[in-house]
Amino acid sequence: MTASVSADLLAYDDVLAKFEPVMGMEVHVELHTATKMFCGCPTAFGAEPNTQVCPVCLGLPGALPVVNQAAVESAIRIGLALNCSITPWGRFARKNYFYPDQPKNYQISQYDEPIATDGYLDVVLDDGTTWRVDIERAHMEEDTGKSLHVGGATGRIHGASHSLLDYNRAGVPLVEIVTKPIVGAGERAPEVARAYVTALRDLLEALDVSDVRMDQGSMRCDANISLMPIGAKEFGTRTETKNVNSLKSVEVAVRYEMRRQAAVLVSGGEVIQETRHFQEADGTTSPGRRKETAEDYRYFPEPDLEPIAPDAAWVEELRATLPELPWLRRARIQADWGVSDEEMRDLVNAGALDLVIATTEAGAPASEARSWWVAYLAQQANTRGVELAELPITPEQVARVIALVADGKLTNKLARQVVDGVLAGEGEPDEVVAARGLEVVRDDSALQAAVDAALAANPDIADKIRSGKVQAAGKIVGDVMKATRGQADPARVKELVIAACS
Repeated sequence: MTASVSADLLAYDDVLAKFEPVMGMEVHVELHTATKMFCGCPTAFGAEPNTQVCPVCLGLPGALPVVNQAAVESAIRIGLALNCSITPWGRFARKNYFYPDQPKNYQISQYDEPIATDGYLDVVLDDGTTWRVDIERAHMEEDTGKSLHVGGATGRIHGASHSLLDYNRAGVPLVEIVTKPIVGAGERAPEVARAYVTALRDLLEALDVSDVRMDQGSMRCDANISLMPIGAKEFGTRTETKNVNSLKSVEVAVRYEMRRQAAVLVSGGEVIQETRHFQEADGTTSPGRRKETAEDYRYFPEPDLEPIAPDAAWVEELRATLPELPWLRRARIQADWGVSDEEMRDLVNAGALDLVIATTEAGAPASEARSWWVAYLAQQANTRGVELAELPITPEQVARVIALVADGKLTNKLARQVVDGVLAGEGEPDEVVAARGLEVVRDDSALQAAVDAALAANPDIADKIRSGKVQAAGKIVGDVMKATRGQADPARVKELVIAACS
């Protein structure tokens, strides 16, 4: 961080000595329904710009919306998983504002009648303690399009020569989850913010309502932060840091904004109610636009849509589909596997837990499945710059490689070559073994010839072995392994070496 930036910040301990942080987290979740919220256009990520649009999501005159039932189901399941009450009758509303990537000049959302209200989410902090985050509401709406500002240095509209608009995302179903004010976290406020978004992401992934890819924008976090002097009763003026796109960045953004606002306040200034942009490069925030109030949006009921009135029996049917909560599932698996809290955190942070579970379900021992995914395969993912789950190898294929090693058909070194072959698209593990000729050599006559050659080339080592220095056999074993391109069984080679020197 530069000196000029640091000069505008108050030391974190000084912030806590003078102020109490108040947070409010708003998380937007794109649902992975097959079609958009109010039309039949597909929602696939990464399509060519403006190829997934129609008169409805483009806001053309005379085009009328129709509610996506699958999106409503997902919204209800999210509300239930967050311990919310499901609203028995509610309407959509029009949220009016002009922005180039909002083709209708209004967004269909929910205002005073959201689908779910008054819930909570218990999150586990780094030391194992639990913090309850109260949920105010979860409501349905549609996403906006995407603007690409060209010609500027920052990728933002200021300084750009022109802008391009992609409306593929316009109309994609969203659920916005809004917390009640989070007060009393003190120095742990940034940690609480990260833990909350982490737990929410895990919950949504378990519900299978979204792919929750923060890097692709399918889960976006807005962090509202304000400070109030110690002992005060009224909240301070808040800022909203928009679209923070990683779990670590949530923590960094909250801490930075606490220090920045404190520096403004102690110098006699006033915090401006505004949106701010998080800068991934240096962990700072920069001004966006003045923050509107609800009145500025001129909400009114959406006249083209019927109210949403989920039947109580239907809600209970959806409740029955809720999966085991991720943290309870992790605790159960951790006990079954006998791993430490740190080991479990490493699995979760690496995105390896579900992959390891699937590998064990395919027949592999849990310890070996963990070792492959968090070590060698994690290295491969890092080298390729992809998520672990995006590697072109399945848990079943990893389990097969582990089985080949257990059967003595592969050494660990050969097994890595087999995995490399699968990752390169050369086929299933057994096909790679056959094509590359990697199976362990078990022909004693061939091994004996290699042992005899190695002993003849190292007479001094052979004499040491004959004199009882068995550890010297390692040199001969190494030479044989090299001669057989790593395909010999090292344990069998050692037996033959010792036998030859007896």
